Amino acid sequence: MPARLFAALIALAAWTGMGVHFHALADGPASWPAVLWRLVGYFTITTNLLVAVAFTGVAMRARFATPWLLGATLLNIALVGVVYALLLQGLQELTGGSQLANVLLHRVTPALTIVFWLTFVSKGTLTWRAPLAWALYPLFYLAYALVRGSFEGRYPYPFIDVDRIGWAQTLMNSVLIALGFVVAGEVLVWLDRRLGAMTRP
Repeated sequence: MPARLFAALIALAAWTGMGVHFHALADGPASWPAVLWRLVGYFTITTNLLVAVAFTGVAMRARFATPWLLGATLLNIALVGVVYALLLQGLQELTGGSQLANVLLHRVTPALTIVFWLTFVSKGTLTWRAPLAWALYPLFYLAYALVRGSFEGRYPYPFIDVDRIGWAQTLMNSVLIALGFVVAGEVLVWLDRRLGAMTRP
């Protein structure tokens, strides 16, 4: 399958997952602005939006879709999949559109993004400093989620629910996830360099 077509498939999965999730929530009593505001409180949604935009760009040959951006996209959407599998899976019983959206956003887009990166992205250009820059996005999200949660009295994920587990445990969980993110990023850079060296004549 050509790279642009595969990228379009990933973008379609992400856009569809977000659209189905929005429709499932908007089918209730809440207004669509309220549903939209609720959705952008989740790292899953903001990261799938990043995936959708990045791979729409790849499919359209946009110049911003660089190996650096695709590396950042891969690492963040992989975080979505790993955190869901380890910490969130099974906490809610989902049906219908919500179940479909859950599969697309937490499983399909992470898996397809990994395959795309391994198969199509140019290797050997990432630097060891890249994961530190990539970590700014999840750190910004964390600050946003905690500030928003303190005003609304509702936190998007149980492992950062200050009201339930307290600040000390919330910060410890956040530090552990951040460290895991950076370590995974360095592993990705190492793999990028190894694969890049293997493909050079």
